[in-house]
Amino acid sequence: MEEKKSAFDMNDAGELAQVLDTVGEKVPKLIRDILGSLYNKEAGINMGQAVGAYYKELLESGIPQDAAIDMAKSLSFSLKDMNFSNSDKK
Repeated sequence: MEEKKSAFDMNDAGELAQVLDTVGEKVPKLIRDILGSLYNKEAGINMGQAVGAYYKELLESGIPQDAAIDMAKSLSFSLKDMNFSNSDKK
C-alpha cells in the first residue's frame, strides 16, 4: 500500500504545482487590472464630478457649507479606507 500512497502523493504534488503556477501568473495581472480600473484618469474625473455635483446639490438644498463639505468628503474614499478584515465578525 505504501507504493500507491507515494504515487498518489506525487500526482497531488504535481497538480498542486500546476495550480500554484497558474495562480502565480494570473493573480498579479488581476490585481494590476483591478487597481488600474480604480486608479486611472477617467476614474478620477468621474469621482471629482460626482463629489462636486453632490456638494453643489447639498448647498442648493440648504445644507450649511461646513456640513456639506464634511458630507462630500465622506462620499469620496480610497481603497485604504475600506476594511476587508473580518475582525469584527466572530
